[in-house]
Amino acid sequence: MCGDNGAAPFVPVYKKLLKKWLPKNKRLFYQGVVLILTYITYTCYHCAKRPVSVVKGELAPNCTKYPDPNKTCNAWKPFDTPNSKEIFGLLDCAFLMSYALSMFVSGYIAEHTNMRIYLASGMITTGLFTCMFGMAFYWQIHQLSYFFLVQILTGITQSTGWPCVVEAVGSWFPEGRRGFVMGIWNTHVSVGNIIGSAIAASFVKSAWGLSFIIPGAMIAVMGVLNIVFLVPEPSFVDMEDENKKDDDLSQSGSANFKRKHERSNLVSPNPWSSIDEDDLTAHEPQPIGLWGALRIPGVIEYSLCLFFAKLVSYTFLFWLPLYITNITIGGVQYDDAKAADWAILFDVGGALGGITAGFLVDRTKAPGIINVSMLVLAAPCLFLFKFHGESKLSLFIFYMILSGFFVNGPYALITTAVSASLGTHECLRGNTKAMAVVTSIIDATGSLGAAVGPLMAGVISAHSWDDVFYMLIACDVIAAVLLMRQFITEVNQFRQKRQIANSVVDPDENKPLI
Repeated sequence: MCGDNGAAPFVPVYKKLLKKWLPKNKRLFYQGVVLILTYITYTCYHCAKRPVSVVKGELAPNCTKYPDPNKTCNAWKPFDTPNSKEIFGLLDCAFLMSYALSMFVSGYIAEHTNMRIYLASGMITTGLFTCMFGMAFYWQIHQLSYFFLVQILTGITQSTGWPCVVEAVGSWFPEGRRGFVMGIWNTHVSVGNIIGSAIAASFVKSAWGLSFIIPGAMIAVMGVLNIVFLVPEPSFVDMEDENKKDDDLSQSGSANFKRKHERSNLVSPNPWSSIDEDDLTAHEPQPIGLWGALRIPGVIEYSLCLFFAKLVSYTFLFWLPLYITNITIGGVQYDDAKAADWAILFDVGGALGGITAGFLVDRTKAPGIINVSMLVLAAPCLFLFKFHGESKLSLFIFYMILSGFFVNGPYALITTAVSASLGTHECLRGNTKAMAVVTSIIDATGSLGAAVGPLMAGVISAHSWDDVFYMLIACDVIAAVLLMRQFITEVNQFRQKRQIANSVVDPDENKPLI
């Protein structure tokens, strides 16, 4: 979490306004401010990620669409080579690998510094490097090393965002209501992709540099606003953290919790890790570090699952527009701008999937069951999308939305509600300073998969798009298998609940099954 001096400059103004106008709704006001600011913040992050996928078709157009490639098909050096897809795959990998490796330490840094300043500085530098990619158009830069350097630096700075925004939201919202709230909140991913696609599509033909410069300016401005307005945790405005309060209540019944734990295995044991609760917490909450976070039950499993789930999601993020330009849909081949518009529908499905997954987890307290079910259903949807959707535009749109729903639903759930819940796990005994580092570990592992996916797609698509989809289907199945222990544990818990339905209801009954 942030340091002790992490309060925003606007906090005194907040307090004066609330004292006069909303003395009884202070928490609700701050929750709204944090939700709005972090929502717009990560919308800007994803808006800045999207232009690369849209501009690929302009940097290295599919010249088979033109009758005379020498006159009408002009690629941008150094992407004017037969292996341009492999080059784009390496560029994507450079960005995502630097993002993933930086993410492993980003959460740790966020816990030990002023998180508000750390987030804002990351946004401003992300804006700078995003603009630098676009300036290659105006500066007539054709050196491949320049594009690789910019992508690596952008990946490093973008890693500052996710641990900070998840911890800020998680600190303001108690565990029982987190799933649905974060499901709606996580639509910023899809909204950012949609806005980024729309901006990039508007300039891709006339001046593709603006496709990067405008999103870069947006995220930099939002970084400045966060410095002034963001309140990352309740203690900065003299309010109690409800997560700590809930943990204190649960500690008062620790003996009862242990009996419940033994009977229904609410905190399911992790075969890959063990944890000594006394090692993780003391009377005063302290940052637990990377090793302590890895020992929290469920962190390794969900991290590995996200590796494959995010691999699939980011392959679509970086390659879907180019894929659409390389196929015929109902006998029609679409250009870059139209392909970017159609690709938006995948994000629409993803937004709906994230909201639905969060709602279902709040109702069932069974994230393992929800994630496995959606991952398994994603496989046939991807198959139909590739091998049946191209025959007709209406079918293509339907399967694309459906695929986005089942592909991005688990990804959204794991990176938000599940990560936040693991960061406030009962074994931490009220230590809420784990959320950023747990989030960074899970998302960093997922981002390694996100780096591998687009790279593999770049290599495989040069030979066959069919094989790309076979790879994506296999990855979704593997992701589901990695959560089978959690899935089986939760199914057994439902059976036990039915067996003791007439017994006294335990106060820990509604705890999430993580």
